[in-house]
Amino acid sequence: MSALNEKVVVITGASSGIGEATARLLASMGVHLVIGARRMERLEALASDILSDGGSVVVQQLDVTELEQMQAIIRLAQSRFGRVDAIVNNAGVMPLSPLEALKIEEWNRMIDVNIRGVLHGIASGLPVMKKQGCGHFINIASTGAYEVSPTAAVYCATKYAVRAITDGLRQETVGQDIRVTLLSPGVTESELADSITDNDAREFMKEYRRTALPATAIARAIVYALEQPENTDVSEVVIKPMV
Repeated sequence: MSALNEKVVVITGASSGIGEATARLLASMGVHLVIGARRMERLEALASDILSDGGSVVVQQLDVTELEQMQAIIRLAQSRFGRVDAIVNNAGVMPLSPLEALKIEEWNRMIDVNIRGVLHGIASGLPVMKKQGCGHFINIASTGAYEVSPTAAVYCATKYAVRAITDGLRQETVGQDIRVTLLSPGVTESELADSITDNDAREFMKEYRRTALPATAIARAIVYALEQPENTDVSEVVIKPMV
């Protein structure tokens, strides 16, 4: 039996990519899942698959930029399963473009989802975990949290912010039995690049993404962090494709 059996995990951005792969893997290990995303039809299809395989899952529509919606999905987890053992702050967007393109609405969307969304996950989950006396945050960043590339200045800035926020949370929760993990994938199979509206950035990403990790590789890394003994904190993981 998995060490994660009967644990309760909330996953944001669960309708595709890393979130979906993580949900499927955790469900197979006996985890009670609470999954959220904006696209309910995708969530419901995923939940149907999980339930048909004998898994445990509830779904709720979720826009992580809205604090009230993030608080609601945490309350759902508590009401259905009595606790929240881990939150995977996975929701993110990546509409790349050069700064001179002045795609300000896209900049703001990245700031709102990639930074504010993680903060809302922390704000909603931290009081619950402190009251329980334990919990685990897994914040999904990117290798863009360590280096900046052309067309990705704003995206990388948001991921640098996630890295800083995660490190601050880890320092502030020392001694409280709350674990904090930053997980930074390199290029991974997902729908992130589908939101790129800038022609040059889109063509660049097509070439860049020729060698990509499967989303299941990131899911396995999340499981690795979650499965560690209670006295072990996997602080930071960077995962890159071999090229």
